[in-house]
Amino acid sequence: MTENYDAIVIGCGPAGATASAVLAEKGRRVVALEREKFPRYHIGESLIPYTYFPLQRIGLIEKMKASHFPKKYSVQFVSSDGRASHPFYFFKHLEHEAACTWQVLRSEFDQTLMDNARSRGAEVIEEITVRETIQEDGYVRGVRAVTRDGRAREFRAPVTLDATGRDAFTVTRNGWKVRDPYLNKIAVWTYYRGAVRDPGIDEGATTVAYVPEKGWFWYIPLPDDVVSVGIVAEKKYLYRDTRDPVEIFHREVKNNRWIEQHLAAGRQFGPYRVTGEYSYRSRHCAANGLVLIGDAFAFLDPVFSSGVFIALRSGELAADAVDAALADGDVSAARFTAYGAEMCRGIEAMRRLVYSFYDHAFSFRRFVDKYPELTGDLTDCLIGNLFIDFEPLFKAVGEFAAVPPPLSHGLPQVEAR
Repeated sequence: MTENYDAIVIGCGPAGATASAVLAEKGRRVVALEREKFPRYHIGESLIPYTYFPLQRIGLIEKMKASHFPKKYSVQFVSSDGRASHPFYFFKHLEHEAACTWQVLRSEFDQTLMDNARSRGAEVIEEITVRETIQEDGYVRGVRAVTRDGRAREFRAPVTLDATGRDAFTVTRNGWKVRDPYLNKIAVWTYYRGAVRDPGIDEGATTVAYVPEKGWFWYIPLPDDVVSVGIVAEKKYLYRDTRDPVEIFHREVKNNRWIEQHLAAGRQFGPYRVTGEYSYRSRHCAANGLVLIGDAFAFLDPVFSSGVFIALRSGELAADAVDAALADGDVSAARFTAYGAEMCRGIEAMRRLVYSFYDHAFSFRRFVDKYPELTGDLTDCLIGNLFIDFEPLFKAVGEFAAVPPPLSHGLPQVEAR
């Protein structure tokens, strides 16, 4: 049986749910095909302030305000000897209620996004796996999928959005993944209950705590007295003695006094998890009848918690581009050039900041001391205001660290040719 839609979205995480909600609100008949049954576990729990605006677009701000997610007003950096910086308070730069963001349980947050897409008119089907796209006359015209009980289903639409996250359906099948070798880190993480939280307004702050060789811990307060804590570093550094994630994690805890002291009062629970190959970008953002969004298009090292924002923003921008393309009856790859260029521009800003973070010669404190007039630009990048001119900022950063040139890939397939 073939079912016809205006748009098909593969995956219903933050990018897919946002795109589905926006398209449905525009009156498009959209179906989102999600392989898993929600709620489900996911990492990536810390939001940055500019996530407010796509969440506002799809009508979720009041739900976020009423949630039990800890409020996040700042981020702080801790040296390996345990000395904490003054927190970077977002409200000192951003005079908007977006300056207060959240630390989220992704199982609940993503369920909220999915339910919202449904409430706005999108059809969402869970526990269905897309096996292949339908190719006709050089265009993607739909997908073939299989339900959990083995039933084959076919969906057709003029355009398909790939929101399959780091599984990267299109990128994997087409060989489009281009890894960033310098940012190829791995992470080991787990959860604690009863660990120390800083007092008052800092209770929900994200802490980035350094270990040797430019590795770092995240320390993220979550609901119900839970803390998410993980170590990110080069593979050769973390695997120098053992590959056992439990041994690695506890060895590195001893390399940062602040982390060790904050965890001492807590109790670890659940598994120790590992992931790698942190940074990549697809060679193309689109082909005829196909658009890539969220982590299915690009994933960047998570040191500044940009992942959920980039996913939400890409879902929003792609949905607008798809709606305009459908209105004109032209869903060729070239129609998504502006979308790809805009996403690459924002990702490049954050990528350059991430490179600087990992450069041994770079220090936030020394940079701000020399260029106090650029503190605002630096903060804009940290909070997700990525789509502005950062050339003055990174020209100055270049005096302290090696700033990478922009990557040349990421535009639609026809443009790249």
